[in-house]
Amino acid sequence: MIADFWFDPSCPYTWLTSRWLLEVTGVRPVEVRWHVLSLAVLNEGRDDDPEGDPEGYLWVPARIAAVVADRYGQEALGRFYTALWTTGGADQDWIGDLRTALTSAGLPADLAEAGLTDEHDHLVRASHAEGMALIGGEAGTPVVAVSGAGQDRVVFFGPVISRVPEGEQAGRLWDGTLLVAGTPHFHELKGLPHEEPATP
Repeated sequence: MIADFWFDPSCPYTWLTSRWLLEVTGVRPVEVRWHVLSLAVLNEGRDDDPEGDPEGYLWVPARIAAVVADRYGQEALGRFYTALWTTGGADQDWIGDLRTALTSAGLPADLAEAGLTDEHDHLVRASHAEGMALIGGEAGTPVVAVSGAGQDRVVFFGPVISRVPEGEQAGRLWDGTLLVAGTPHFHELKGLPHEEPATP
């Protein structure tokens, strides 16, 4: 079973969902493939600023991630994403230093420069559009598309979690998510209001 995972690299809730998916791979026959999605692109043209990002900083890690995927592939993108959230030390509550993350992922540190120019925005937009086309509507990050489950491709937004379930608990959330999202004519399910994300 393949889980294609579209993510904005700066979103802490998405980070937790990604770690859940990796937990799932230990208890279910699932392989994760990584793709870039961008909150900066998603929120273009809005009158408000839901991410509180007037300077456009959210473009920076998304651009770097898109260049990593384009030049080195989705596995390298997965390594970079993990390093981005785990190389900042014990007190880290958001993404760490971009150059350090690149180096830790076995990638050239000078790829960080890609985040400071719009030269590669077409890569961000193309990957973002691919994920959004699957889910339709106004979903955010992450988008997951599951194939090879013995049925049509199952696509869903989320799940949005504030803690990472482990082991069989992660597997049960996976099973339930596929069951619900794969039900014909299903559209939306919501839980309690968000808690602060426990990162990393």
